Amino acid sequence: MSSVGSSRQDEDIDLAQLFRAVWQRKGRILAATALAAGVAFVGANAISPRYKGETRILIEAREPNFMGQGTNSADLQPLLDELNIASQVQVLRSVDLIKQVARDLKLYERKEFDPVASPSAVDEFLILVGLKKNPLERAPEDRVVDTFLEKLSVYQVERSRVIAVAFTSKDPELSAAIPNAMVQVYLSLQRGAKLDSNSQAARWLEPEIANLREKVKEAEQKVADYRAAHDIVQTTEKDTFSGQQLNDISAELARVRSEMADAEAKAENVRAALAAGRSADMIDAVASNATIQRLKESEAGIRAQISELSITLLDGHPRIKALRAQVAGIRQQIAAEAANVAASLENDAGVARLREKQLVAKLNMLKADYAQADSNQVGLHELEREAAAQRQLLETYLARYREATTRMESAASPADARVISKASEPIEPDFPKVIPITIVAALAVLVLCVVAVMLTELFSGRAFKPANGGGPDGNRDRERPPERELDAYEEPRTARARRDLPANLLSVAPDKALTAEMEEALDLPPAPVTAAPAAVAEDKDEFSIESVASYLVASGVRTALAISPTGDDGSTATVMLAREIAENGRQVVLIDMTGSGCPTTLMASRKDLPGITDLLSGTAAFGDTIHPDRLSSAHIVPKGTSDIRRAMRGADRLSMITDALAEAYDLVIVECGPANAEGVARMSRNHPYEIILSAPRPDMKDLAVIMDEFEKVGYTDLVLMTAGGLENQRNRERSAA
Repeated sequence: MSSVGSSRQDEDIDLAQLFRAVWQRKGRILAATALAAGVAFVGANAISPRYKGETRILIEAREPNFMGQGTNSADLQPLLDELNIASQVQVLRSVDLIKQVARDLKLYERKEFDPVASPSAVDEFLILVGLKKNPLERAPEDRVVDTFLEKLSVYQVERSRVIAVAFTSKDPELSAAIPNAMVQVYLSLQRGAKLDSNSQAARWLEPEIANLREKVKEAEQKVADYRAAHDIVQTTEKDTFSGQQLNDISAELARVRSEMADAEAKAENVRAALAAGRSADMIDAVASNATIQRLKESEAGIRAQISELSITLLDGHPRIKALRAQVAGIRQQIAAEAANVAASLENDAGVARLREKQLVAKLNMLKADYAQADSNQVGLHELEREAAAQRQLLETYLARYREATTRMESAASPADARVISKASEPIEPDFPKVIPITIVAALAVLVLCVVAVMLTELFSGRAFKPANGGGPDGNRDRERPPERELDAYEEPRTARARRDLPANLLSVAPDKALTAEMEEALDLPPAPVTAAPAAVAEDKDEFSIESVASYLVASGVRTALAISPTGDDGSTATVMLAREIAENGRQVVLIDMTGSGCPTTLMASRKDLPGITDLLSGTAAFGDTIHPDRLSSAHIVPKGTSDIRRAMRGADRLSMITDALAEAYDLVIVECGPANAEGVARMSRNHPYEIILSAPRPDMKDLAVIMDEFEKVGYTDLVLMTAGGLENQRNRERSAA
């Protein structure tokens, strides 16, 4: 068994064999699947149906419609975060809410919600002996609440502010009525909580507002008394009378100083022009004088006359001289008048200086008064701030009071939730789903049966194949000479094999010099010595394949040697024997030691599979030589592809191989073909096998000779297997071949 297990690392799972095994047992699998489907269908129909109703509500902050856009109630709104939604879920699962719904719908009268009200005889006995607590000791409300909570499901819809309230009941009408009733009670509780909050706020604000009115009155009276005591006259919201006077004087002083500077500048300009002998009538202050303007007009007229007379008169004419004298006089008058203008400007500047002195004196006096008034203003501002704070608080309380009084009606305080989906009476039950349950049960049993069959095949070793993609092909590839020598090599080898082919492997003399490398490669345990039971039958029917198979199964034989004196007919009967034992549910493997390879041809999928000769030669792993039978659950160790003489050098290891196979199989049959008694004795000298003489059409004289030969080498008891049952299976074997 250890050798077989160690060789699994050189094997792959044969999927074709797995599916073949499942297909061979398809009847049992389908029967189990149909039985499971029927049981599931009947069981699902036997369960009392349960119906499920669901109502969904949206949690959102809601305000009454009469609130204007300017009303800022953000501070009053709840924070709609995950914790708030989770809190509302717990409110919907609260005991008080459930009790209210139970009272409204009279759930105490329904047996579904109080099943322990009528205990069974077993429950009464357990209560009587003290093994169970009497449930009737609890209040009916508590029992109903426990049952209610088992049927209730409240959860938050993922990634939303929606809460779903689901309820399961045997009554479809009740499964829809309870979630709707719970939501209505929840909304009424929410509205009631708001009304209680508003009424409490109104009751608290009433005395506070009255107290604040007195405080505001006192604060404003203090402001008025302070102003009267300190002679503070308020001209504007932010200015007093003294401050207003100071501002006016400052503005007047600035204006006078500006006029004085302007007059001094103009007078200085006129005097500078006169002193320089320049004409002063071009200066703005002089040109704007009315007298100078009239003089300049007269001058212009006289100069016009001089121009007209110059055409007819000479410069020395008396008329021309008189007119020029008048022009000179007018220029003198203009200069004198410019001097008068300069003097007038200087007088204006002097008046402005006097006015400046008066305003400065008045300003200094007002500054002193304003400084005193400013110190008094500090105390006034403090009183005004106190009065303003009290007044603002009073206005805030008044606004809150008005808002609270307007919310004291039930319609004015909507709950912070609204129903978005009401539960309707379900038509189909939520549980059980008969068709899905039946399908799932059938599929589950089908899968389990298939898995069980596959595991059986895997643990038995029948579902493994060589990992090198063909085993013997790989070995032959390693032994094959180079491409250029192939033709010269194959022909002599094939001819020699046909010419020197022995009747069986035991006819080749073994070589006892087995190398240490081969022993290590085989890794087989020592062969135990067992005694073979005797079996001699007198009745012809007891020599049939079925009788021999029954004997081997009943006697518990683990290893047997099959001798076929007639050649392939006997080997065919041995193959039938192995298949008959496999059909009886036993694990059997057949080792092909024949020269013709008849069992390999009948059982193996190919003739070139690695087998016993490769195993004895050390060119194949142990697991690579075991292959499944094409027509049954038996296994075959084929003849193999290695050289027979090389393989028989390790023939003394055959007993170790059969013992190792006997650890994994119930029976190991070694088909030896037409072997002689000496060869069998030589192979089994350390391991007494059960000897089966396979002779489908026996010749009594030949059988007597063969038995005498075996008796001489120590085998007195042989199991004879004749053609009984062979004709019944001949057609199947021919089709298999």
